[in-house]
Amino acid sequence: MAGSSEQAIVRSELRWAVVVGAVVAVIFAATIFAAVAMHMTPPGSVETIDPATLHLGEFAEANLGTRVSGDGQVIVRIVATQFAFVPRCVVVPVGQPVSLRVSSPDVIHGLLVMGTNVNTMVVPGYVSQVRTVFSQTGDHLMPCHEFCGLGHSQMMGEVRVVKAQDFRPGADGRASCADR
Repeated sequence: MAGSSEQAIVRSELRWAVVVGAVVAVIFAATIFAAVAMHMTPPGSVETIDPATLHLGEFAEANLGTRVSGDGQVIVRIVATQFAFVPRCVVVPVGQPVSLRVSSPDVIHGLLVMGTNVNTMVVPGYVSQVRTVFSQTGDHLMPCHEFCGLGHSQMMGEVRVVKAQDFRPGADGRASCADR
């Protein structure tokens, strides 16, 4: 009798091992599918930057905001600092690829553009880059979604998405919300 109950336990354990193995296989298959078919992969490169000299290079005040490069790329540079996004408002065209490049000199922040797929963490010492196409015109709130200190609740920015014909950068390639 002891032998049959032991065999029943072994069969039960084998069944559970098969179930667990099947679950692991399904999760592994879903991960592979997402990576290959949906192009959802972790970033291939990590771009670092010195937070102490952030204001001297690419993220100098004169370079912040929306700029159209010579080859037509729309690049938005933002600094997330306690307790503001600089600049507070950026303007982008609807239906065109946009690269958002964000960095922080002080603490971890979050950047979320409401109603879109833009959502990233901004970690001091790194450049966070999000590529997207905004599909609808309008003003989108851009709150910080990582607690960054006592003024966190007031840390809010805005992304203004305008029609392509209304997006008119200046001779220097810059566009700002003040122009609208």
